[in-house]
Amino acid sequence: MSIDRATVDHVARLARLDLSEEERERFTRQLAALLEYFATLQQLDTEGVEPTSHVVNITNVTRDDTPRPGLPRGAVLAGAPEHEDGFFKVPPVIETETPP
Repeated sequence: MSIDRATVDHVARLARLDLSEEERERFTRQLAALLEYFATLQQLDTEGVEPTSHVVNITNVTRDDTPRPGLPRGAVLAGAPEHEDGFFKVPPVIETETPP
């Protein structure tokens, strides 16, 4: 498949990109180079190669979801700009009406 300006314009429209003339020319060259590289990869003999989802054999690398003790309240509040009665003190986020 060859890449031409019409294809680049179509992809740009799908991606909602407004490309300059210079960008159109650059992307046409870059996409053509990518397709040429993919064509080279297609020529490789992959018979007997197992499909993989990752190039390195890994297993579940996440830790177990086990409860752990949290930080002491005093240490957490020590880093807060303001606190009161053991809670963070923040400005109100809901406006209240003042009576007339």
